[in-house]
Amino acid sequence: MRSRSVLAALALSGVVVAPAAAVPGADRPSDATAEERVARPADQVVDLGPAEPTWHSSDGVVGQPAPYVAARRALPAQRSATTQRRLGPGVVHTTWTQTDARGPVVAHLLAVDLDRDDIRLDVVNPGKVAAVEDVLTMARDAGAVAAVNGDFYDIGRTGAPLGVTTSPRRGLLNARVTGWNQGFFLTKKGRPQFGEIDFRGSIKQRPTADVTNINSHFVLPGGIGIYTRKWGRTPGYEVTQGQQQDVRMVEVRGGRVVANRGKLRAGRTIDGLVLIGRGEGAKQLRKLKRGDADVSWGLRGRPRLVITGSKLLIDDGVVQVVDDSEMHPRTAVGIDRDTNEVLLLAVDGRSDDSRGYTMVELARMMQDLGADEALNLDGGGSTTMVGGKRGVLKVLNDPSDSVLRNVANALVVRRD
Repeated sequence: MRSRSVLAALALSGVVVAPAAAVPGADRPSDATAEERVARPADQVVDLGPAEPTWHSSDGVVGQPAPYVAARRALPAQRSATTQRRLGPGVVHTTWTQTDARGPVVAHLLAVDLDRDDIRLDVVNPGKVAAVEDVLTMARDAGAVAAVNGDFYDIGRTGAPLGVTTSPRRGLLNARVTGWNQGFFLTKKGRPQFGEIDFRGSIKQRPTADVTNINSHFVLPGGIGIYTRKWGRTPGYEVTQGQQQDVRMVEVRGGRVVANRGKLRAGRTIDGLVLIGRGEGAKQLRKLKRGDADVSWGLRGRPRLVITGSKLLIDDGVVQVVDDSEMHPRTAVGIDRDTNEVLLLAVDGRSDDSRGYTMVELARMMQDLGADEALNLDGGGSTTMVGGKRGVLKVLNDPSDSVLRNVANALVVRRD
């Protein structure tokens, strides 16, 4: 069974494995050598200099400062028994606890075997981009086996994700040309990849116009945003960041301009497309006359699934982050190239039972679990993992809010 490599990594890290039930094939040798899985204990922290600017969570809460622990003074982490259970063929949930010089940590891992033809990944939202819902509800509605929370989002305002989202079933949901484009994606052939997501849009009648967004929580200054019925109802000045001068709203139905206004009208049904411009983008839209409007958009390479996050944690096996300053609940997605498993990790935090991880600790744990590439997803009170058998889902981790937080989207595991 492919999750055997994850168990090997945990064992090499000092975790004692205690399966909740017998797992067929669990005696299979690890796909990686011991040298490839050498753990770097999270408590052996080195001074990496000033912390980089980092989004920790959509809620903006400042995390508990991570105590400095010199490597030469660090004590080995004390780890308790790990439990594991299969949520179905090809989907294994593992949870463990550990205590190191910084305090206790509780972690949860979903290992998803992409070599199985009956396993599918998807990104789901509450039905529209500008909306929020809790992960458990979204996963149940999608008929998922398991799920974790997804992208950072415009909390308390539009609710829209900050970056790029593509669903294999629903297509491109939201995107931007720059600013939040580091993502996990499946190529059009289904191969998992990590890296920059490239969005491009254009208006044939205004070839110099800068189309910068589709269904985004704001239009980039000087640009033009496209809004479709997938967004919800027409947005107002929240998507121009309060700017009311030098803005433009164009309605397109059936490929033809039917309205061109200097004011934004919120709350109306989108029947076709709505184009919203700011500054130079508004000037370009003003020149669009009633008649044809050929608007096109897409992602380079036409990936079948995309979800973005704040930073790549690991690239080609190398840790990419240096922020070791704040401890938070964390969510991450990674890929083990040796086993072709997607690794979904949720680390509890903001409690006496689990302190959370810094970005460096999160990257190192994903590395120890076998991830060759990994991406940081929304954390803090958003961190949620759900899963279950025979369609009965439950929350697997301990979210730090008193209730399940409503978030923009979720990365779900489905079974055909």
